[in-house]
Amino acid sequence: MRRLWGRLTSINVQKAVWALDEAGLPYERREAGGAHGVVDEPAYRALNPNGLVPVLEEDGFVLWESNAILRHLARAGGPLALPPDPREQARVDQWLDWQATGFAPAMRDAFWQLYRVPDGARDAALLRASLARSEGFAAILDAHLRGRSHAVGDAFSIADIALGCAAHRWLNLPAERAERPEMARWLAALAGRPGAARALGEPIG
Repeated sequence: MRRLWGRLTSINVQKAVWALDEAGLPYERREAGGAHGVVDEPAYRALNPNGLVPVLEEDGFVLWESNAILRHLARAGGPLALPPDPREQARVDQWLDWQATGFAPAMRDAFWQLYRVPDGARDAALLRASLARSEGFAAILDAHLRGRSHAVGDAFSIADIALGCAAHRWLNLPAERAERPEMARWLAALAGRPGAARALGEPIG
């Protein structure tokens, strides 16, 4: 029995959902986090002491941290198998870490101000600073994707999932942004994958 905890509006839950769907693995998803609560309950904290989503349960095995879940599913082989070249594997790790420690944190304040704070109460300076930081990361990804169909090598990988969820959020923020044609082209192609439908089909927020 495989169970995933987390709400689909979470970018980190979206990554796990996309990976599970891409791999064709059966699972049950249970709502948790945000308006759904659950994450502060003792039973949930026993699964994840951080009180965050997602959490993956597999026959008694419990794993949290979205990119750890991506790596775990990739190591199982199948459609998400890591590339055979160790250097390409390292590149996958590089982009997973870049998304988690660079692009996502830069975008966090902008997302929060635009979706969680009422219009009249928004911190305009915080919003501008977050958008400016995010533009730098968006420029890096857009330049990297020029002439590429995938983030690493010639095949779809978990790097495309992590970066795809971040790019989806960035390109749909209701804010003025620089045009990123390479990112938009690549994301449009990824969105056509069957595994992407659930993760990218939900409204941002």
